[in-house]
Amino acid sequence: MQEIYTKLLNLQDLGYRDFQAGLLPTLPKEKILGIRMPAVRKLAKEIQGTALAENFLQELPHEYYDENQLHAVLLSNCMDYKVCMAQVKAFLPYIDNWATCDLLTPKIFKEHVDELLQEIPAWLDSEHGYTVRFGIRMLMEFCLEKHFNPAQLQWVATLRFEEYYVRMGAAWYFATALAKQYDATVPLLEQRLLDAWTHRKTIQKACESYRITAEQKQYLRSLR
Repeated sequence: MQEIYTKLLNLQDLGYRDFQAGLLPTLPKEKILGIRMPAVRKLAKEIQGTALAENFLQELPHEYYDENQLHAVLLSNCMDYKVCMAQVKAFLPYIDNWATCDLLTPKIFKEHVDELLQEIPAWLDSEHGYTVRFGIRMLMEFCLEKHFNPAQLQWVATLRFEEYYVRMGAAWYFATALAKQYDATVPLLEQRLLDAWTHRKTIQKACESYRITAEQKQYLRSLR
């Protein structure tokens, strides 16, 4: 929408755009306006729940990365689960970079994890890499404590994606699982159930974590 685009353009920082372009290799530089996240969040807060925001959320796909970032923040702040889930499903196919994927974390999902768990398998089964990464992240964000089930580890362990950002998402998930559910997770490494790249990257990320003990890190290094 032109009104949203104008609001974003007024917040543009060209130097920051150049910096962002280096972090987003999957996007052409001309698709990045260069809006800092505090400014995106402030704009989202200003328009949340307005007709302007609702119309913007319906107009997909967006042209610019920064519009997708604003979209992700608006959805993350939506407090109606059914509305939020429907809009997340509509948005996921258009996510084209890791930053937007990782920004999209609806707070309301925490109150509906049982329902969320019914959606995650379909995301993991998607042919769209960032939808798969999003599904992995939802398991990591909401299902590694109270709602943890060891079977969820197998959901991710059986994925075979060549895309870097999916594999990195899986390694991030397993490293976090080692921090929160060590006894349930370490057998996957002992039994070599992950692909070789994800196996190595999981151990690397786990050994970089302050949440894993020195003794556990020593053992994990022996599994490389």
